[in-house]
Amino acid sequence: MRYNAPLLLTDEQMRKFVTDGYLLLQTDFSPEFHRSLVDQLNTVYAEEGNPGNNLLPRIRDLQKVFDHPVVSGALTSVLGPNYMLHAHRHGHYNASAKPGGWHKDSYWGYSRMRNHHPHWAMIMYFPQDTPVELGPTGIMPGTQNYQTRTFESDDAPGEVLASGKAGTFALIHYDIWHRSTPNVLGEPRYMLKFEFMRTTMPEAPSWNCQDQAWQRPAHLNLPIAEHEAMWEETWNWLTGKTGSLAGTASLDQDRIQQLSAALEDSFEPNAINAAYELASAGQPGVEALLHGLAHENQHVSRVSAYGLSAAGSDAVEGLVSALHQTNVETAVNAVFALGELRDVAADAVSDLIGLLAHPSERLRCAVVESLGLIGTPTGEIVSALIRCLQSPDVQVRFMTGLSLSKLGGVAHAAVPQLEAALDDDNRYVRAHAAEALHYIGTDEAKDVLIKYLLSSRWCPTTTKANSFYP
Repeated sequence: MRYNAPLLLTDEQMRKFVTDGYLLLQTDFSPEFHRSLVDQLNTVYAEEGNPGNNLLPRIRDLQKVFDHPVVSGALTSVLGPNYMLHAHRHGHYNASAKPGGWHKDSYWGYSRMRNHHPHWAMIMYFPQDTPVELGPTGIMPGTQNYQTRTFESDDAPGEVLASGKAGTFALIHYDIWHRSTPNVLGEPRYMLKFEFMRTTMPEAPSWNCQDQAWQRPAHLNLPIAEHEAMWEETWNWLTGKTGSLAGTASLDQDRIQQLSAALEDSFEPNAINAAYELASAGQPGVEALLHGLAHENQHVSRVSAYGLSAAGSDAVEGLVSALHQTNVETAVNAVFALGELRDVAADAVSDLIGLLAHPSERLRCAVVESLGLIGTPTGEIVSALIRCLQSPDVQVRFMTGLSLSKLGGVAHAAVPQLEAALDDDNRYVRAHAAEALHYIGTDEAKDVLIKYLLSSRWCPTTTKANSFYP
């Protein structure tokens, strides 16, 4: 089956994704395709159980879903043309009449700071007709930027159900609050969940952009709060502009003090709005955010880091100083903000590399991730990441593979150590090493990768009941 070029999202769809954190879209496969897909899923689940990370090779027709122009176009629009299909994937089976709990997905047990910018996305694909009674996934619009659950009731108003015909899928910001809803029919309901990540930072719009100026979506009706400054900054980031809010507003001292106090607001949306407004206020706003970054309350520190990540070059010196705070949370949040500032934070690289000897694994993981985002000076960063591939900490090792993937061909010196990582005990370290070799893309990297893939080839039709023939 041949497919057309990716069907990129429109400006209005991208605006909705920025504000709401999700889009419901539809493929146009035939009913026969989806019946076959569900028959295969029923067989595999009945005879073998959930195939977990082997979902894609075990159900080979699923690759056609991710080659579909609506799916590839949506992912390209949000994550750029070189997005990665993450090694973790899961087929959710729901026949329960009880609703699931509201949650955000974790990063494989790693407690990392969540991005407001869309670095990560998920697709939740429904291969069968999924009316409300069959228990589709529930999504709370606009909550992708909230660490806390800002709605109290499980049945809070505003929930959107990913309900529709076979081939419906939800493209969601990775960090949005979601849940399973009751399947009152008791019939099998599959939702096939795949994770994707951005490997290159935006330099220009990757959707069908006709107007680079931020505008609110035509129909905006969020259940919790609005975030005009954050939305505009995210939109600008997606068009290739880093720190676009920096120095765009002149606030008097009274307003600075009001916003500084609002960073401590227990209602997280208010604190977020304060942080982004302070980011627009130049040096006075940066100083207020740095004060918040050092706050003993980790929620205040985290929200302040989001503001600093949008405050441009004015924030770098203070963030570098914050790296050496004794409070690990402060340092982790400072590392995050420096990574989001990308090459603007290049002067921080030596200090960041020094933190790779810190006793906190969480801090070291944050440093590895930020080095991959900053990207320069290349030699220092690649050398440091090569050493990280040999870390005794599995989280550090698999985050290193992802960072090397973002660096691409300039990380060619890492190929020998990545080859060694292909024998790691951890499945994600192995997977991320393979991805890094793919994105590095030199002849040496390709030779190592092909040899590994051939020797580890997995046969999708070999089962207990079908060992060899046909």
